Amino acid sequence: MQFMDQVLSLSCPHPLTLYPAIDLKGGQCVRLKQGEMDQATIYSDDPGAQAQAWNDQGCQWLHVVDLDGAFAKRPVNVEAVQAIIANSKAPIELGGGIRDLQSIEFWLKQGINRVILGSVAVKNPDLVKEACRIFPNQIVVGIDARNGFVSTEGWAEISEMKALDLAQRLQDTGVTAIIFTEIERDGMLQGLDLEQTAQLAHHLSIPVIASGGVGNLDHLKALRTVANHEPGIEGVIVGRALYDGRVHIAEALKVLKTC
Repeated sequence: MQFMDQVLSLSCPHPLTLYPAIDLKGGQCVRLKQGEMDQATIYSDDPGAQAQAWNDQGCQWLHVVDLDGAFAKRPVNVEAVQAIIANSKAPIELGGGIRDLQSIEFWLKQGINRVILGSVAVKNPDLVKEACRIFPNQIVVGIDARNGFVSTEGWAEISEMKALDLAQRLQDTGVTAIIFTEIERDGMLQGLDLEQTAQLAHHLSIPVIASGGVGNLDHLKALRTVANHEPGIEGVIVGRALYDGRVHIAEALKVLKTC
């Protein structure tokens, strides 16, 4: 925790953005544990209604992932995403199976505000650069890691690249933000990997969004404390804890807003 000790000795605040998560599998809203597709819990069979519910509770953004698309390497849950777009006044970021400029353009024209690129950032970094050039301020990269090493193909493959190394390669591409997820914590409700998240934010000029492991308000308070001293942290994605009622959007927003 030496790095964290250094972070916590620094200065103060900026509001953090809350991103309620809607993960799609077979047209339904689900949550996984540690990225395992056979560990999916179904929370809603109406993605549009779920988007409306998060909106009604005051969400600032929606974070949507086409899980089937991530494995198929192409968009799959198109109708479900379109239902979310139709029922959300909040801006939406979307990832999962988006591997080419045509898919990016399609979704932006449909009403998605930001597209999340994942595996392609490792396997085709030139595409990320081109996408950022054509669609400025609308490209986010998701870096998913297992024990610090980047995972691809819907978390099915582990590369030999470290998360920080990949993030630093993206510094000058024009990427709007980095979403960092530690897979071992995702869906486990045991807290974010604050050490890795803070380290990424400290070494990057790109804003970092934390993801994976929020289980209660104390976990958000812990992130808030770190972010008070590390301005590179921009927000946090919360999924299972919202669906289970362990965290409520109004309470989360209050925690994330204050120092």
